[in-house]
Amino acid sequence: MSNTLYFLIAVIVVLIVYAIIQALRLKKAVTNLTQEQFITGYRKAQLIDVREPKEFDAGHILGARNIPSSQLRQRFKEIRPDKPVYLYCQSSARSSRAAMFLKKKGYTELNQLQGGFKTWTGKIKTK
Repeated sequence: MSNTLYFLIAVIVVLIVYAIIQALRLKKAVTNLTQEQFITGYRKAQLIDVREPKEFDAGHILGARNIPSSQLRQRFKEIRPDKPVYLYCQSSARSSRAAMFLKKKGYTELNQLQGGFKTWTGKIKTK
């Protein structure tokens, strides 16, 4: 019984350490911006919506390009590494993963919309 308990405690500790390391890596890779901060800078940057095409067509931030996270590995070269990149998805989970990937590819100015598109109250475009 005690071996099982030790094993469970060890697994929990490993998971907590992993979560902390991932959070620190993410913090170094991408800057979370409030909607106001996002609006201030995205017009001078590359605005990328990493949601799937159906989500993008249902409504997206005016001026955004759709590069779904599922296609990012093949299409990341469409994003210029010398200009700021503003990412968003529905809730920030996919844009966080996209930022981590782009960071590994050498992109440096990575920003994401805090809370994602679901929190956006600005202008949108639908198809």
